[in-house]
This record gives sequence, C-alpha cells and structure tokens, in this order.
Amino acid sequence: MIATGQISENVMRFTAIGAAGALLLLSVSTSLMAQRADNQIDPRSVELVRQGRAALAAGNIQGAGDALETALAVDPRNRDAYLVLAEIARKNSLPGKAIRLYREALSLEPNDTAALRGQGEAMVAKGAMERAKENLAKIEKLCAKVCTDATQLSAAIAKGPPVTTAQAEAVPAPSATPTAKP
Repeated sequence: MIATGQISENVMRFTAIGAAGALLLLSVSTSLMAQRADNQIDPRSVELVRQGRAALAAGNIQGAGDALETALAVDPRNRDAYLVLAEIARKNSLPGKAIRLYREALSLEPNDTAALRGQGEAMVAKGAMERAKENLAKIEKLCAKVCTDATQLSAAIAKGPPVTTAQAEAVPAPSATPTAKP
C-alpha cells in the first residue's frame, strides 16, 4: 500500500510542475499577442514614407530624409523606408551608407531583388566589384527569367566604378603645344 505521505508528495510535485508550465504558457502567449505580423507595417509609418517620397520628388531631400527616418522610428520593419533612404544616400554619393541601408532592408526580406540590385550598384560605386557580382548571382537565382534588376546591375558592373576626381587628375592631359620636328 502507498502511504498517505507519498501521495501528498507526488501531488505537490505535479502541482509545482503544472504551475511552472502554466506560467510558461502565459508568458509566451502574452508576448505573442503583443507582436504584430511582419507584413503589418504601422499605417503611420507607411504614410510617412509616402510623405518622404513626395518631398523627394519635390526636391526637398532634407524633408524626405526626416520623414523617412521618422517612419523607421515609428516602425523599424518598414523596408520601403530603408530603400528610399538608400536611394537618397546613393544620389548624395554616399555608397557606404547606401550599402548599410540596403543591408537593413535585406535583413527584413532577403529575396528583395530591388534591394539586391541597389546594394550591388552601390558596391560598384564603392569599387567592390566581386561583392556586386555576388548580388547579381543572387538576383539571377531568384528570377526565373531575365528581370530588369539583373539587367541593370549587370550593366552597372560592366560599366565599372565611376572615375574619381583623384583618378582623373592622375591621368596626364594631352599636350597642347605641338612638338617641333628636326
């Protein structure tokens, strides 16, 4: 026969385990309820990106940047804000900053061919040709057929990095005075 003390000891063990399990379920369900699905971007953030694009189209780069950074503060999962900020960085000849912003966008959606293309073009501008070619290979793998992102990045790679002012000054200019023949 089982003694009464053993029964109460077994009941207490199961009660402690049950209580711990209940607390675990409660904490997990509470944290899951607080999170939104990845595809549900805060509408305020979406509106700020729209305002940023409008400001950029009107030539107000500072206003566009401010609106886009605010959009990311409202919802840091807004990939579109990263993409537009990266475009602004590229237009301002800041390829390193553009590469970082495209990396942020790609951390949210690794298969975004537009972000891969933009990052690849920024890498070309920075002179990182091998890394740009890696991005091209990723795009070609993602596209079942020829796509414009692959075509554009391929053209940028073929063109190569832009000539910098220092490189242009290093090339000797043709002599303007004719040499005398003996």
